[in-house]
Amino acid sequence: MPHPSRPRRLLALATDNWPARAYLGVVGVSFAAMFLSPESPVATAPLVLTAPLSLLGIVLPFGPGTEGGGTAQGLATGSWTVWVVLCALVNAAVIGALMTRKSAAPSTTTPATRSARLRDLLAPAVDNWPARVYLAAVTASVVFFLCAAYVLPDPGFAGVWPLITTAPLSFVPLAVSIPAELPDLSWLSPPLFAAGCALCGLVNAVLLGRLAHRLRVREAHPAT
Repeated sequence: MPHPSRPRRLLALATDNWPARAYLGVVGVSFAAMFLSPESPVATAPLVLTAPLSLLGIVLPFGPGTEGGGTAQGLATGSWTVWVVLCALVNAAVIGALMTRKSAAPSTTTPATRSARLRDLLAPAVDNWPARVYLAAVTASVVFFLCAAYVLPDPGFAGVWPLITTAPLSFVPLAVSIPAELPDLSWLSPPLFAAGCALCGLVNAVLLGRLAHRLRVREAHPAT
């Protein structure tokens, strides 16, 4: 029996369970709210809900609000919408991959130790190329941020890159690292933010790796 293509398996993972479908429904509602209230803060909801991939689209020279009007603006908005929808499908497929459990074969080996379980848990972050490339991007963004914070005279918006690369979880270390009304601890903010983003990147890499595992072609060998 022929196996479905990877796009079809991706679509199946994104739609064949209730958590993934619920996520897609929330994204759909956020799109409706964005078009109904384009000037309000809720207009950013689709970007946040489909992070981190959707946030990478900010480097593209087009999107909602592209100058020129008419056909150019329509094509830019349409391309951006297609990109965000694809990002939503990837995120939904990640949720679907988490909900799909591997069939456990009976084993006579001794129970795994805690370190072995941890290695098995983190293995998807490094045993496939999509997760490795993503981890390389996270590492580059975090290193650039630390260099900008401690070496460059003006770090500017260097923190935006690790924030985007490891979103949406990175908004948690961002909130934690802001030394609100504690100026004496401001030196702690950059390393705390960098460590938090690195941890968020690791979590995202594990999720991406699990999705890559689910999308691999598994050849079925019928019993003879």
